Amino acid sequence: MHDMYTYYLQGMFMHVSNMKKFGRLINSDNFEIRNLHNELSQIFDNRLDWEERYIHENYSKVLDPESPVDMPCQDVYLFPILSNTFCRHLIEEMEHFGKWSNGQNQDSRISGGYENVPTQDIHMKQVGLENAWLHFLKEYIVPIQLKLFPGYYSKANSLMNFVVRYRPDEQPALRPHHDSSTFTINIALNEHGVDYQGGGCRFLRYNCSITASKVGYVTMHPGRLTHYHEGLRTTQGTRYIMISFIDP
Repeated sequence: MHDMYTYYLQGMFMHVSNMKKFGRLINSDNFEIRNLHNELSQIFDNRLDWEERYIHENYSKVLDPESPVDMPCQDVYLFPILSNTFCRHLIEEMEHFGKWSNGQNQDSRISGGYENVPTQDIHMKQVGLENAWLHFLKEYIVPIQLKLFPGYYSKANSLMNFVVRYRPDEQPALRPHHDSSTFTINIALNEHGVDYQGGGCRFLRYNCSITASKVGYVTMHPGRLTHYHEGLRTTQGTRYIMISFIDP
């Protein structure tokens, strides 16, 4: 205090604050308890906590206009987006729900009831996470899309948001196809070489494959016309990926 009084006598200005953040209030008004990991849906009501728990620690670097983004194949970008915790929680949520599709063309969950290139999957809508996921696309995916594909302004519309499960004894691979999207995101949910062997995505036009994406990393690529691709065979274990077809 003596030093402060001396500074005062000398006419030296000081600004002292006793403000320190010890935490924040949680909004529990809309907290649902029907799921295994109910925090997954809290992107609206408790965004800061949701971000700290579920957004990848290096995501902000991707937003930097001067920071380069990996492009392992032509116009296919790879960058971190979600934390290991989110990926683990989403897998556990889907397995807890347990109603995986049979991988057949007939699919009552979609308009028209027919899926041209079916996978064994569960839709986000089935587990009550569709609205939260669409908000995630708008808030976290679209800003990166604008950086990587300037001049296209997405509204983050997506009718198909789903987790795919690949296993050697179920559906190990996926035949070549185009996506029904303007652009697609594919997020690796578990670890190559640990949880599964094989797998990955091959872009036929460019003869280029991505086979070992890190957990929480997303590949973003155009959906129609140029990026004809296939899901490579999973030879051991279980591979999980999160897919969104954006702006169909």
